[in-house]
Amino acid sequence: MVRERKPTHPGEVLYEDVMKPLGLTVTGAARQLGVSRKTLSELVNRRAGMSAEMALRVAKATNTTAESWLNMQLKLDLWEARRREPRIVAVFAHA
Repeated sequence: MVRERKPTHPGEVLYEDVMKPLGLTVTGAARQLGVSRKTLSELVNRRAGMSAEMALRVAKATNTTAESWLNMQLKLDLWEARRREPRIVAVFAHA
């Protein structure tokens, strides 16, 4: 089995590639996004995933697409699920 690198959390991308270069604090960015400081803090500290609503807000603020942010989250979710996947799974048979 090929060891696949764990995908980067979209909150980390938001913090490292957007907020940090712009000198934005969590409080300031949360205000601009119209969300609570706690909500944004949980996202950038990887304690919460990127929701569809947050993806829309971030996309608008960064001139990107919501799909790009949600795709990052999806890749991470699938990577994590594959590590919890049961080893034996029954295959559906034709009825």
